Formats: sequence, structure tokens, C-alpha cells
Amino acid sequence: MTRNGQRLLLLIDDEPAQRRLVAALAARAGWRAIFAGDQDTAIATLGTQDGMHLDAVLIDHWATDADATHLIAGLRQQRPTLPILVLTANGSAQQAVAAMRSGATDFLVKPLAPDRLLAALDAAVGGNSAGELRPLTEKLGADLPFEEIVGSATDFRAALAIAAKAARSRVPVLIEGEGGAGKEMVARAIHAASSRARRAIVSINCGAIPANQVESEMFGHEAGAFTGAFDRKIGKLQDADGGTVFIDEVGEMPPEAQVRLLRLLETGEIHPLGARHPREIDVRVVVASNRRLAEEVEAGRFREDLFYRLNTVQVAIPPLRDRIGDLPGLTRHLLARIGRQPGLRPLGITDDALDLLSGYEWPGNVRQLQNALFRAAVLCEGEMLTRSDFPQIAAMGHRRSSTAAETGGVTLFRPDGHMRSLEEIEADVIRLAIGHYRGRMTEVARRLGIGRSTLYRKLGELGIDSAA
Repeated sequence: MTRNGQRLLLLIDDEPAQRRLVAALAARAGWRAIFAGDQDTAIATLGTQDGMHLDAVLIDHWATDADATHLIAGLRQQRPTLPILVLTANGSAQQAVAAMRSGATDFLVKPLAPDRLLAALDAAVGGNSAGELRPLTEKLGADLPFEEIVGSATDFRAALAIAAKAARSRVPVLIEGEGGAGKEMVARAIHAASSRARRAIVSINCGAIPANQVESEMFGHEAGAFTGAFDRKIGKLQDADGGTVFIDEVGEMPPEAQVRLLRLLETGEIHPLGARHPREIDVRVVVASNRRLAEEVEAGRFREDLFYRLNTVQVAIPPLRDRIGDLPGLTRHLLARIGRQPGLRPLGITDDALDLLSGYEWPGNVRQLQNALFRAAVLCEGEMLTRSDFPQIAAMGHRRSSTAAETGGVTLFRPDGHMRSLEEIEADVIRLAIGHYRGRMTEVARRLGIGRSTLYRKLGELGIDSAA
């Protein structure tokens, strides 16, 4: 740390524009960046006065895999405890495995969202595992249909049931939930279950785009529309024509872009910057926010008319800590998917390790769980993950409250302390079984000890959607 209290970041990158961008992002959280354009300069920097006060290193993956891992190993040999983060443009799991086995602390993917960079830096300096490991989140297997999404908690299955019903219509959908809770997963399941499944789903993250570029990125522009617009650009909304557009962190959308999005919802038209005439497109709009948009409207940061257009169907994804009964099944599901990644293998997990994971609060939700499992799988030398493979989780020690009266994800008591009705508990057990056996209704009926016809009758009587 520098004498004025700033944290010091060594940025290893040969592109001046990228260096300036990352330095500016880091400066928002009190970091000062120093630079190295090649491996030799980076190694030499560690021996300088600045190098002795470094708090973290960020390597842009411009080098070959062999060179990058050699550099990481060299840095790690000189400074065993120095956090080392790797930034890459494509984010393959194989690169993540190689970098982490060489000694990298975390792994990020371009384009780099400001909050994710700062969270990864803070997590690395704090010695915990709350960083992003974005390749896992973005590249881990194919999109899941509703019936294959793991989770049996009542609120979670209710949210999926709403989303599954909404998928069959054309109306906008607003998905709310904390960061990492699975909003994009649900958005992609909506698209896969819709009549637009054969067309593209295009994602836009408003939090990862500079505010002055959001309109151009979403709606496109004509050549000469503004300074620096040398060529015509097709916006992502037009790229999604005939399909679905998923707008993440919609609360970060600047006011001008909000007006344009409202016009699209009202008229089915977009107006690219600098264009003489609007263009008609057919696109399904699904948006997500980690803040409550109703509160953003009250605070004057989001248009009320746009909110009501987007809020035709609202899906609230509960945080992982509120469905902790799902964690064992979710963990095994994620480990199976991780084991199919290049350079990794399938692993089991001990009951003791599951107990540790179940006792943690998971502020980063499912994304953080994925990251923790990925990190443990990369470094594990045995066939089973044990408690010792999660030292960061054990060290952080944020335990869940032990007052929740839950058995396998089924709540037995009401908030006032009285038992829930048998009908309510039976409905939860059926939902749990549907989630656990991933919608295989014959297996659900067999495991519950009832016939299929009885199961479907109970679904109707209890008002349970088969997607729930």
C-alpha cells in the first residue's frame, strides 16, 4: 500500500488503451496502478520500491498460455502471498485451470465490468474466494431448460413456475434478485421454452458498458452520428430481431436509453442514433435487476412508465441462503458439470464439506458457490472434495442462523411458531421431489410411493405447475 493509503496494483499489459481503462476503473476504489508491458519488466518491477509495496497483480492474457503460466509461476515464486488476477478475452475453462494451477488467485473475462473488477480485487486482497471466475459462470455447459434447473425450495420453484408460464407469451419479464442468484439462467430458460427458441438470445449488461455508449450499443448508430462514429453500427436489439434480448442491470440504464427502450415496447420500433427513420423489429424483452426497480422509481432514478411496461411479469429469485436446503443437490450438479471441463475430472464431496458449505451465508449466491467449487476442483489432488479444500470458506466463518426449522428444504413451521398445514407441507414435498428428480414424473411418483395418476391429481388439487 502506498504512503497516501492507496492500494497499489501492478498491471501487466502491452495495450496502452486497455491499461488506461483498467487503471481508471481501479482508481474509483482507491487503487493506483503501475504498469509493465512485458514479462521481464514485470519480474523486474517486484524488486523496485513500488514493487515491494504491491497489493495485487493483474495480468492481461496477451501472452501465449505457456508464457502466461511461466510469468504467473515466476511472480508466485518471488512473492508467494501476492494476489495475482488474470484477464482474458475468451475465458476458456482450460485457461482458468492452467492459470490457477500456476498460482493465479482469480480469473476475469473481458469486457470488464467495473463492479466485478473491484469485487475481485477486494476479494483477493481480503484473502477470500468471492471473486468472479467468470469463465465458469459463462462457459459452464449448455443452457438449462426449466425441468433441469436444480432447486426445490418453495419460493424458488414458485419463481420458476411463473417464469415457465411467462415463457409461452410475448410479454416483457422483469427478473429481480441479488447478484449471482441465477437471473440470467432463468432468462435463458424463458427463451428456450418460448416460440423464439430457434432464434438468438442476445445479452446486454448495462453495468458493463460506459453510460455514454449504452444507446449506441443497444440501438446502433449511423456513420457520423457523433464524434468518432466513422462507420454504421448495428445495435444488439436489432441483432436480436426475431429472438429475445436479455438486458441485465437494467437499473443502470441512462435516462436517454430508457426513453428509447420505452418507445420500442410501445411501438415495436427502434431509432438508431443519427438515423432519419425508425426501424421496426420483433424482439422479446427480458430484463434483470439486482436492485428493486420499484424503489429506483421512487428515488427518481428509473422511469415509472418504463417500469410498468417491464413489470408485466415479475420473477423474484431468492438468494441461496434462503434456499440452503438446495445446496447439497446443487453442489453435486455443479461438480458434475465442472468435471466435464477440459483439464478437470469428476469429483465427489464429503458430508463434512457439505456441512461446511451449508453453514455459510453465500453473499455471492450461486455464482460464488460455482467459483468456490471450481477453485477447489482445480487444486484437489484426491477423488473427493473435503472440508480442507475450502479454507477460505472455513476462515470467513459467516454462519447461517440456526433458527430456521427446515428439513431438506421443506419448512415445517410458520413464522408465528405454529405448524404449517399438512396440505402445504405435502405441496412442498411434491415440489421438492419434482426438483430433485428434475421433472421425471414417473420417478417422482415411484419415489413418493404413489401412482402417476394420483400424482397428477394432486398437482391439480394443490395448484402445482409441473415446472415447479
